[in-house]
Amino acid sequence: MSADQLIERYLAGPALLRQAVAGMTREQLLARPVAGKWSTLELVAHIADFEPVYLDRMKRTIAQHEPTMFSGDPDLFASKLAYHERDLEEELNLIAACRTHMGRILKTLPADAFHRCGIHTENGPMTLEKILTNIANHIPHHLPFVQEKRQALGV
Repeated sequence: MSADQLIERYLAGPALLRQAVAGMTREQLLARPVAGKWSTLELVAHIADFEPVYLDRMKRTIAQHEPTMFSGDPDLFASKLAYHERDLEEELNLIAACRTHMGRILKTLPADAFHRCGIHTENGPMTLEKILTNIANHIPHHLPFVQEKRQALGV
């Protein structure tokens, strides 16, 4: 996939997520209809929490020489960061704002910038292209889980 195609996939994510949760009530967003899985709001909050993490990883990889990128435990975030107290619209807006902001930067980069590396504390060296691929795939990865919840709720 070319850098331009990857950036477009990254930028398309927020609209896909917004479409996936459209029309759900607060009660449906908070429900956990599938045993052992997060609610839809928890899932959206998780995505929103990792957008700034990836934004920082990409910016530092672009601007610094082999910056250190720290991991984050999604379950720990979910247990400590008030996911069920969050507002869906705020979370969706944060995701969209992060991607619009970073997309503008990514579109200015020369092709060789996508080969710059950061060093992840658990996964080792990661190119900007790999970091962007990971976050571009994050929303599409979670969409089937939203659909599964909608189906279980009869929405």
